[in-house]
Amino acid sequence: MDIFSGDNLIHLIQTAGLFGLFFIVFAESDLFFGFFLPGDSLLFTAGFLASQNYFNLPILILIVFIAAVLGDSVGYTFGHKLGPKLFNKPDSRFFKKENLLKAQAFYEKHGPKTIVLARFTPIIRTFAPIVAGAGTMHYKTFITYNVLGGALWTLSMCLGGYFLGSVIPDVDKYMLRIIALIILVSLIPAIKEYLSSRKESKKNATKSSSEVPKSSN
Repeated sequence: MDIFSGDNLIHLIQTAGLFGLFFIVFAESDLFFGFFLPGDSLLFTAGFLASQNYFNLPILILIVFIAAVLGDSVGYTFGHKLGPKLFNKPDSRFFKKENLLKAQAFYEKHGPKTIVLARFTPIIRTFAPIVAGAGTMHYKTFITYNVLGGALWTLSMCLGGYFLGSVIPDVDKYMLRIIALIILVSLIPAIKEYLSSRKESKKNATKSSSEVPKSSN
């Protein structure tokens, strides 16, 4: 969406301020409709604005870190309370069972470290803590990976934007291309997971067909 790109994203962050950033990061981390919010590019652009003295960098990092950790914690609690009922919930405008199943497959493959990896993967980022809560992950394990993932994500995105804004003259002219690259890179894990699951499905289908006994005349 145009509002989440280039100058529009900069304007959105300037208008929203730190309070708005807190809400967006929190919403993306735990609310069903949060999966379409621009988490990676948002933090990167906020870091860039900090390099232009629009935000205080340590305060910015602290605010979005707290929002990310709290958001995932709420998502875990939500999943823990509803449990299996979530997987029988009908699709709605903001909830798609398909996204929940993708996060579940991702979680089953990577285990607890999914909470860290999911931070850098759109859509999975929103649903992973919910799946962890609905599953068997203990909260102590979850909060450990939650804090670690929140710290790595917040620091890498904010410091990346801050660094480029500090060393490259007029970097704002290239923000649209940089944001597009960030979005593309962030989608790579999801694309790899999708291709891997398709390959596995074809392999299982081929195996099943080969095991079907031939009828004798």
